[in-house]
Amino acid sequence: MKALVLTEKEKMSVQEVEQPTIHQDEVLVNVKYCGICGTDVHIFHGEPGSAEVTPPITLGHEFSGEVVAVGEEVTTIQVGDHVAVDPNSYCGKCDYCRQGRVQLCDNLSAIGVTRNGGMAEYCAVPEANCLKLPNTIPLKAGALVEPLSCVLHGFDQIKGIKPYSKVLIIGGGFIGSLFLQTVRLKNPYQIDVCEIDTKKHEQLLALGADQTYTNRNEFIGDYDLVIECVGRKETIETAIGSAAKGAEVLLFGVPSPTTAINIAAYDIFRKELNIHGSFINPFTLQDSVHLLGQEKLDVLSLISHTLSLEEVPEVLANYPRHGITKAIIKI
Repeated sequence: MKALVLTEKEKMSVQEVEQPTIHQDEVLVNVKYCGICGTDVHIFHGEPGSAEVTPPITLGHEFSGEVVAVGEEVTTIQVGDHVAVDPNSYCGKCDYCRQGRVQLCDNLSAIGVTRNGGMAEYCAVPEANCLKLPNTIPLKAGALVEPLSCVLHGFDQIKGIKPYSKVLIIGGGFIGSLFLQTVRLKNPYQIDVCEIDTKKHEQLLALGADQTYTNRNEFIGDYDLVIECVGRKETIETAIGSAAKGAEVLLFGVPSPTTAINIAAYDIFRKELNIHGSFINPFTLQDSVHLLGQEKLDVLSLISHTLSLEEVPEVLANYPRHGITKAIIKI
């Protein structure tokens, strides 16, 4: 079969490899679509994903497909089922797992990170990591179940959105657009989006933004909730600086492990700020499937690029240059 293999830092190639052999508790998925995540860009450049990455490996943790074989112990999935995939597996034994905070598992493993993923024609997936897709969800949208589930986990970190809440989203790409739509379901007083790419503003307004801005000098900070979706030093500092007294700040964008920020600790103290992090997607996959099945969110219009496996290495190497909102690979 054909697979896109990361062989070393910043080097990938399409190779002919053996089709995976499934274990008794696994299914074989014929991958149809695989999303490219910002985490894949980090991994390509030698940084960790949700866990450390050891090449050679096939990336791809956002994918959907059709089940073509099942192991002897599989009982809930059948050949022919359309599935989305939860890439993350937890040990169930460490202190964090026993506390119910599985996303912090000391022994976290993940498809497309620590084992071969969806940038290939076939992928072996544990039964427990498969979510059946109803007929109302096309496979192209099914590949976006995983990133939406991460957004829903981030949303779960927030204590609450009130009818009077003023919300600022920093970063109006794919993730920011998902947050915009999710927050809009709560009917806050105002949702503004700061996005440097003015070409995205029309779509952001159509998705429910009240105002769009291109930089931090255009808005005055007194937001009750600020959601940072970029992961850069300057945008994180802007997020904290734009928060009103008693506000919440969600740091969702994935920064480089070396990114350090300069903030005034006194402002956190004086304003009684609540600053939240958000990591992966525990217990939110099924909610993601239900939201997509009910057509509560528009995800397909956010796909800006559909790629072949052969095009992916160049895109990962020059990701910002391509002006991508969301890129998806058609296998």
